Amino acid sequence: MLTSIRGALAASLLAGTMLAATPAFADDGDAPSEITITGNVALTSDYRFRGISLSGGDAAIQGGMTVGHASGFYVGAWASSIDDGGTDVFGDQELDIFGGWSGEVGGGLKLDAGLLYYAYPGSHNSKVNYFEPYASVSAAVGPATVKVGVTYAWDQKSLGSQDNLYVYSNVDIAIPETPLTINAHVGYTDGFLTLTADGDAIDYSIGATASVYGPLSVSVAYVGIEGPSIDSVTNDTVVATLTAAF
Repeated sequence: MLTSIRGALAASLLAGTMLAATPAFADDGDAPSEITITGNVALTSDYRFRGISLSGGDAAIQGGMTVGHASGFYVGAWASSIDDGGTDVFGDQELDIFGGWSGEVGGGLKLDAGLLYYAYPGSHNSKVNYFEPYASVSAAVGPATVKVGVTYAWDQKSLGSQDNLYVYSNVDIAIPETPLTINAHVGYTDGFLTLTADGDAIDYSIGATASVYGPLSVSVAYVGIEGPSIDSVTNDTVVATLTAAF
């Protein structure tokens, strides 16, 4: 049962924090470059996505890269090690390929919208891959950044010919004169990618991120999800992550 659950859960994977990756514009002499490349690599104690572990409760190695244009358009890819319970249905790697547009839309609001493609290179079945469009709006409110977003995967064979809706909100509060940022998240899933009997679930997390040295940062978060508590899959846990950005 646990193996089949992990297999179904792996299909819900998306670019966690890389989903909303947007281009940063670097200086080239006195003028900004039209094309910029940003990315990061990370080591996390448990790959939790929407409250669910897709690394079997174990550590995961992750990383990605985004190529952005001054117009706001960007493309990129992000990958993570995963654990499908030894079934080889999804293999041991997830690769997300995405593209979209991010920029100011007036009134201090920033829009980020695009399309994500989930691929599993180690799988023996290409039908596990699927698409998911996404969009979010964010704004600064005092020292906080507030984001509201939505993703919707239409019915596809990899989703059991069903659809899945996910809506969420993030609040990040920078603590003045410190390297700390408080992070809070709540999300709601309705559709195929849940473990609850009624097909919906609420996930949440609360934690903090700190810059430690140069491009290095450390984050710690308490993560949970509504529904059955399965050890190393859906049980509440604390996740620590070390990230190097470039």
